[in-house]
Amino acid sequence: MSIETPPANPSQEEKSFAETALALGGKSADEARRTGAIDTADDQVETLFAKQYQTANSPAHRAVWDRGVPVELFMSSPPQTPPEVQKVMDDAVAVAQRHKAAGTLRNAEGKIPENVLADLAAVGYWGLLVDKEYGGSGAPFSSFAPFLTRMALVDPTVAGLASVHGCIGAVDPVRTFGNPEQKQRFLPALGNGSRLSAFALTEPCAGSDLTALRTTARLDGDHYVVDGEKLFITNVVPGRTIGLVCLIDGKPSVLIVDLPAQENENFQLRKYGIYALKHTYNQGIVFRNFRVPAANLLKPPRGDGLTIAYHGLNLGRIAVCATAAGNMRLMLASMLPWARFRRTYGAPIATRELVQRRLGETAGLIVACDALVAWCAGLIDRGYRGEMECVVAKIFGGEAQKTAAIEYFMKTHGGRSFLHGHSFGDNIHEFLAPCIYEGEGEMLGMGFFKSLVKQHGKTYFEPIGKALAAAGIRQPNPLNPAHMWALKSVAPPYLKWVATQRLRPLAKPNLPNMPKNLREHAEFACERLQRMALEISGTMSKFQLKLADRQCRMSELSQRCQDMITVLTTSMYGARSDDPIVQEAADIACQNLQQKFLGRRPSNNYFRRVTALGQAIADGKFRSIAGVEAEEILWSYEQ
Repeated sequence: MSIETPPANPSQEEKSFAETALALGGKSADEARRTGAIDTADDQVETLFAKQYQTANSPAHRAVWDRGVPVELFMSSPPQTPPEVQKVMDDAVAVAQRHKAAGTLRNAEGKIPENVLADLAAVGYWGLLVDKEYGGSGAPFSSFAPFLTRMALVDPTVAGLASVHGCIGAVDPVRTFGNPEQKQRFLPALGNGSRLSAFALTEPCAGSDLTALRTTARLDGDHYVVDGEKLFITNVVPGRTIGLVCLIDGKPSVLIVDLPAQENENFQLRKYGIYALKHTYNQGIVFRNFRVPAANLLKPPRGDGLTIAYHGLNLGRIAVCATAAGNMRLMLASMLPWARFRRTYGAPIATRELVQRRLGETAGLIVACDALVAWCAGLIDRGYRGEMECVVAKIFGGEAQKTAAIEYFMKTHGGRSFLHGHSFGDNIHEFLAPCIYEGEGEMLGMGFFKSLVKQHGKTYFEPIGKALAAAGIRQPNPLNPAHMWALKSVAPPYLKWVATQRLRPLAKPNLPNMPKNLREHAEFACERLQRMALEISGTMSKFQLKLADRQCRMSELSQRCQDMITVLTTSMYGARSDDPIVQEAADIACQNLQQKFLGRRPSNNYFRRVTALGQAIADGKFRSIAGVEAEEILWSYEQ
């Protein structure tokens, strides 16, 4: 990541287009202030990256606003994993497999026990994302992310804990924002696993609205005194090291906190029943006059605690998609024995089109997740912020896993899905929870849309909004000469942009050699992404200052854009594979997303293709799940 010298703080007159629109659109001053705080945090994260890696120059942004999609930025490459990193990964998988085989992967409470965590620490598992100089492996993220998929095939919770520790826990904040002394003090223990970590952001009244934080820390000598409560904190038990987001002098800040080995009058855990995350400790934290050394405060080059929080979440969003790819492989592997065993009307259900379609479409979702993980992780390693791209991966991964679990896995297994001991019934909340992890999907989709329109809004609509505000015009009317006069100096640049967009032909993508069907998908995505610029800008113009209230429209536009990005990424990923099943699965995923985009019904050709793919998978030709252990068939019967 490139750190640049932060620019001077913007003046009050230079507040963002979004904040101006909220204020002019009839929002309260408090809501405008809160939204402005989020905008400011986002701007501050941007300054941490060199200009060419900021959001406006990211692949997703350029695909819409540039006349010509930069397809080279949507290509991924197989990870180049250093041998010493590969050994740590192999050894960690072996540890998890050994405990699973021995039945020691869970303690009496059904959680991953401390001795398993310690055995993983001994082989370097928790230090994969810690730099070598502090005793870690310094793994490229493009190696770490797909490794989570591999670990999820053994145990999804163990994979998830690596993400909590390394991505959203204390590791990333200290690596990125810690000073040399803080790095030396915290990273060795985080790397060797003697201190595992968690991230304490959510509060009872602060989830997606991070401006509602209430936990405070006041300076008292050389310590901060913390008071407040955190909720839904994964991997928190006494003795953890956490990144704590709190308010210091009214501003969000992050303290790195070593929790005591035992609860006491200043630190308690709030225990509750929770359906998801059942194999790890997910608890609340209550602080009362809890003292933290002042030297534990992280100070980003610019910004505050929200800047730090936003940075680490991107890695966690890729991890959600990677783990989903592993979970869906487990589902698919367990669908096959049952589909071959279960007979209806004298024939195995593996020969039935509906079941074959489920198998083929599950494989499509898996390959699309693999594609997004490889693409996003590669962008992170290349220095991109990756905000928009990681949102695409998180939303798709969460929704794909939900679809696979309910529409394919559950329906194929029928009533047995609900038996105790069946992975669907036992883990349904785990399968659904990624729709909420790292930000609820539709809320994140609106965040994606906001990032997408931000520069366009600042360039063309912010001057118009300021001119209207100065003239006291709340609802501009193009037929009112006075309104047009107020806009005489600010409207022409936008009108010129619109005219150029309408008159200039779409650019043809410079695609590599690809199979014909995958090339057609990539071309479709590139064309539709370019066409979205006018549609999005027209929506901004239509709703003007009320756009922030049109959440349903923003969400719909955002999702269509995300889907086309997924089509482009998946088609490129499939084209670089030498596995015909992966290519076919990529084609199926792209066809489904195109049908959704166009609002069309599946064709007979689609049904032929997807059922043929399902039959090939039933015949054992999907190498991606070779060797994956299928669950036992419950209540089998004599054939």
